[in-house]
Amino acid sequence: MQTSRGQHDAIGIFDSGVGGLTVFRRVTERLPRESIVYLGDTARVPYGTKSAETVIRYARGCARILLDRGIKMLVVACNTASACALETLQEELDVPVVGVIEPGAAAAVRITRNKRIGVIGTAGTIHSEAYPQSIRSFNPDLQVFCKACPLFVPLVEEGWTEGTVALEAARIYLAEMIERNVDTLVLGCTHYPLLRDVIAGVMGPEVTLVDSAESTAEVVSEVLNGMSVISTDEGPPRRHFLVSDSPGAFATVGRRFLGQDIGNVEWVDF
Repeated sequence: MQTSRGQHDAIGIFDSGVGGLTVFRRVTERLPRESIVYLGDTARVPYGTKSAETVIRYARGCARILLDRGIKMLVVACNTASACALETLQEELDVPVVGVIEPGAAAAVRITRNKRIGVIGTAGTIHSEAYPQSIRSFNPDLQVFCKACPLFVPLVEEGWTEGTVALEAARIYLAEMIERNVDTLVLGCTHYPLLRDVIAGVMGPEVTLVDSAESTAEVVSEVLNGMSVISTDEGPPRRHFLVSDSPGAFATVGRRFLGQDIGNVEWVDF
């Protein structure tokens, strides 16, 4: 049964796996009093190789699980789900739904100097063309260049975020962005911030990297303030983690994303 919503209800965040913890981290930094329920759909990861119809079905399932926990808003931390399912969820749900693409796109538009923006992400995110569409909705005169980088996610999952393998993959994937002379590069997948140092090293100091997690946290704060439901609870906030498969593996990899132990992880079936 869905619980009633009120001032002390949690923010719900879902991702296809552990990557959305980069968004979780930014939200907790900006809104330290807010309780959060995080769902990693680890049984179905990765979303980036799935069809849009399948991603929408998965996203509905994740939303249903979190709504049953009585959330007051939903954050779609997965770029692929934001590209494919955000509009559907916004139409169907009775809580505010925020994705990660528009905040990241808006940040890139503010930052670029030469009007040439690069976007890297999963195949699903890139093929959706969600980032170019969002960027051009802010400024149609900007040039946007996109590149799918499918090996980046498994590299992060395995903890290979530095060293020869990560560097060589980045050099191959990013060569096109260097040739295009982009001055702003959007990390269009929540895993990619863990490769930030490698990516920055390949792109060089003249290119600004955009991590949409921080911009998304700003939007979450704005929405909650606009609804007048920012938590004022003086007690410690609840931080609850749910997964659809392998709680132990999630806890191990999640520790790298958050830089700390994430505690108990609950398995859910849907």
